[in-house]
Amino acid sequence: AAARRHFTLTHIIHADIKLLITICCNILPEKTENGDSKREAEKVDLAEQSLLNKLIRRSLVRNRNQVEVLQRDPTSPLYSVKTFEELRLKPELLKGVYNLGFNRPSRIQENALPMMLAQPPQNLIAQSQSGTGKTAAFSLAMLSHVNPDNKWTQCLCIAPTYELALQIGQVIEQMGALCPDVKLAYGIRGNRLERGVKLQEQIVIGTPGTVLDWCTKYKLIDPKKITMFVLDEADVMIATQGHRDQSIRIHRQLTKDCQMLLFSATFEDSVWRFAEQVVPDPNIIRLKREEETLDTIKQFYVLCREKEDKFTALCNLYGSLTIAQAMIFCHTRKMAAWLTANLTKEGHQVALLSGEMTVEQRAAVIDRFRNGKEKVLVTTNVCSRGIDVEQVSLVVNFDLPVDMDGNADNETYLHRIGRTGRFGRRGFAVNMVDSKHSMDVINQIEMHFNRRITKLDTSNLEEMENLIS
Repeated sequence: AAARRHFTLTHIIHADIKLLITICCNILPEKTENGDSKREAEKVDLAEQSLLNKLIRRSLVRNRNQVEVLQRDPTSPLYSVKTFEELRLKPELLKGVYNLGFNRPSRIQENALPMMLAQPPQNLIAQSQSGTGKTAAFSLAMLSHVNPDNKWTQCLCIAPTYELALQIGQVIEQMGALCPDVKLAYGIRGNRLERGVKLQEQIVIGTPGTVLDWCTKYKLIDPKKITMFVLDEADVMIATQGHRDQSIRIHRQLTKDCQMLLFSATFEDSVWRFAEQVVPDPNIIRLKREEETLDTIKQFYVLCREKEDKFTALCNLYGSLTIAQAMIFCHTRKMAAWLTANLTKEGHQVALLSGEMTVEQRAAVIDRFRNGKEKVLVTTNVCSRGIDVEQVSLVVNFDLPVDMDGNADNETYLHRIGRTGRFGRRGFAVNMVDSKHSMDVINQIEMHFNRRITKLDTSNLEEMENLIS
């Protein structure tokens, strides 16, 4: 046992910070409208986006939607809580919850915690996004579940990436800071333990491949003694090569009495099929996304010939509008860097966000933008989803969003322009059109959303004032 290496969160972060993933590029041979190769276009990585959201959402997101609960036993009374005291937690855990900044349960916690802490144990499938308090909820469930006197692994949590596992572990360490007899181990790459020596840590957080090795190859964990199994980020998990099958192999070694908790940001068909395999007879909780609406967003397009014309139109637009903050989307890193440099020359406070930056660097840029230290954020697709900045009043598609076949990417368009018009405020979306193909894309978007996109002449200040007012 003395030969085993015990890793703290700090040790792991400093040892492997260089291993933070960077966003991959699409490998596509054809050219974009401005001549850049599509292989330079940024592709959103689901695991990175999930980690980015965890880093930037330091507080709970506001969600006005109701929680939908489907019970395994519809005749059973449905319990929800409005305070953490109602859960009758151990005093040290209750204090840990408050130390994390949770004053009252979030929407997902109100309904999920009573189910997760129920006796006899109940299985749960829950849909909720980053920032809704789900990690704190299942962390609290694991800390409440373990028996500190039993020196073996009782709770097992798997996440799709090394970095996401660290984020979960950090929450458990902070929440359980006053529970010194409850120990945590990280089942992640680089944490090599002596073969055949059983872990004494009651909670293990890890990635599927390493955890599977610990259960089967190295016999560090006895799966039959696991009484709570948590699978986080299920939608990311099944999109990652091999993780789905590894997760199922881990699940098959657990007992039928083991409590199963599965969390996912989306409930697509593939997620449902996966969930049905690993969570028998579940309770189901859905916390639906607030629907992004176009009702408060005025949409325009501007005819241009090349990127210099686009830049001139952008400067005219910015000079005639009272803009709190603006987000500008480009197709490639190269274009984003060019635009940032030229806007900076014009005296604008500009931040650049693209995929060659580490996730932590991107989170820092978004924090600065949210705090108003920069007024303009130039970005690629890495920032199109899930970034809520109330002060954004203008979104510009410097390059229109298209799919791999060059057709309108309507979903990305909605996510992009949905960055403005948030929380009922009025917003503007301006699309730069530099070719016949770009105009075709605008027409496709109009047909898809059944909304007219108005032509805007940025050189005619009087016309702009009439249209935008």
